Amino acid sequence: MLDYHLHLWPHGQSDRGVTIEELATYCERAGRGGVEEIAITEHLFRFVQADDALGGWWEDSPDPALVADTADYWAQHARADLDAYVEAVLAAKAAGLPVVLGLEVDYYRGRMDIVAELLAGYPFDVLLGSVHWLGAWRFDVLDEQATVAEWGRRGVEAAWDAYTEALEELAASGVCDVLAHPDLIKVAGHRSVVPDEHYDRMAEAAATYGMAAEVSSAGWRKPAREGYPAPALLAQFRARGVPVTTASDAHGLDDVADRAAQLHRLVTDAGYDTLCAWRDRHPISVPVGPEPPAWPGSGTELPGLAG
Repeated sequence: MLDYHLHLWPHGQSDRGVTIEELATYCERAGRGGVEEIAITEHLFRFVQADDALGGWWEDSPDPALVADTADYWAQHARADLDAYVEAVLAAKAAGLPVVLGLEVDYYRGRMDIVAELLAGYPFDVLLGSVHWLGAWRFDVLDEQATVAEWGRRGVEAAWDAYTEALEELAASGVCDVLAHPDLIKVAGHRSVVPDEHYDRMAEAAATYGMAAEVSSAGWRKPAREGYPAPALLAQFRARGVPVTTASDAHGLDDVADRAAQLHRLVTDAGYDTLCAWRDRHPISVPVGPEPPAWPGSGTELPGLAG
């Protein structure tokens, strides 16, 4: 098994220097959970280089409250140095730790060429592509009044359609390798009445542009109360020959390798016997391997029954 989506800095907390010792701790915990290799994939927006190149993208939104909220969030987070981050993970690789260098890259409408230019020349192994906001609406923020109220203003179906369109455009940009948490739009528990129409578009985008899809345990830790993607979407990916990787989307040590056994069951039940790893942006098929044992801190609820 793989855990190809890991963060070092929880949201709302300042970055800190990355050390080989910290990365070794991540690798050790992953190994205990049945995971053979991890990818460190900090958010691009955590780095000052992203601020220099992309800062102010939220100003296109017509809603002043959402603009102010996103501007404040960005200012709190865009403080780390991308070069130092890259050097630390490369040092861990050189020391023999089972870790690869990645980044989680959000979709910036009309600015993905800037993202590609910013990242060119860095020795990333894998780039995750994700959609966390629609305009300045950070729809996966569940504890702020302005963002939660936006669901009622926009409507669930319109939100799903806008999200799917953004995901299609992200895939078409060719900047990233993996669609992270592909149906993240369900994070708050709001589901489309016609999900298969969106699933078909998501799967077609991944297949058309040669992207893999992430199978993530993070949704079990949210009101969505199921993994990403939903089994029906995972079946669509499988039917179109879209490769998958597995991930916890941990934002700290406690969730590394979270629910690895459940993820194993999801991918094997869907018909997968290999996962996709990466080296230098090149995909490599690796066996799914045996089902990891349940272990303390990894989540033991059955799919759909998270407590």
